Amino acid sequence: MRIAYLVKRSGWQSFAERHEEGRLRRLYAKGDPTAHRLKRAHEANQRTIAELAEALESLGVKGTQIGTRTKTISRDRFDLVVTVGGDGTLLRASHRVLDVPIVGINSDPQTSVGFFCGIHAGAVLPSLERALDGRLTQKTLTRMAVTLQGKVLSKRVLNDALFCHASPAATSRYLVKIGATSEDHKSSGFWIGPAAGSTAAQKSAGGKVLPLESEALQFIVREPYTPKGERYELKKVLLEPGQIVEVRSKMHSGALFLDGHDDIRPKFGDVITFSRSDEPLFILGLGGTKKR
Repeated sequence: MRIAYLVKRSGWQSFAERHEEGRLRRLYAKGDPTAHRLKRAHEANQRTIAELAEALESLGVKGTQIGTRTKTISRDRFDLVVTVGGDGTLLRASHRVLDVPIVGINSDPQTSVGFFCGIHAGAVLPSLERALDGRLTQKTLTRMAVTLQGKVLSKRVLNDALFCHASPAATSRYLVKIGATSEDHKSSGFWIGPAAGSTAAQKSAGGKVLPLESEALQFIVREPYTPKGERYELKKVLLEPGQIVEVRSKMHSGALFLDGHDDIRPKFGDVITFSRSDEPLFILGLGGTKKR
């Protein structure tokens, strides 16, 4: 088996890379709770990375660590992708994954959000063994494709996209078209994403929690602004496969965020489209172990 793995860069490490470790250590020495939590999470992550290394050695499998330069992970090079961290780490890795199954290891189950992680720290070896021999259940998750001015930005959005004004205090202005319906919106922006993200921002904005296997996309307007009593038809929409959301920016300072990371700045008049991707994600362990 050929395994690629991505490990979380802890908050403590991020401070160190920004040359702020000295300040963090001083806060830690003073008993600051934020610094202590950051240190504890860093140590838990390091222990889990070591646990993964020991598991790979025990199984006689050589893993290849991937980083920011890795663009696409496909079956011609790897059989499995493993992440160490939480949902955020798995999300980052998923943007590089084309057609290879992925499994997440939650390095700190006490504090880390690990909804997509099928393995927990402390049980890496037996769980990874089940993943390698096909005993972990596999789910197929829909991803979303996003284009800007006809150019594909991504076909691997798993959680959601947020389109809004670059300033969170400013009104977002855009034209939106779904099917035969077009509207001129003023709001705080909108969320759109597949079922995997429906338990996160979409739910917080008043959307529905969709079954993980759903192929629908969900479009949710944040805080619609209708001072004259207008009613938006396109406020909460479930899009079936084949439907496309077309948005034309009316902002000079618009912002588009894909899975919370990619910060893209569409210009006034730019057209953005959102649709179901033809590149689903195959994720292991969400349903536990297969019955034999």
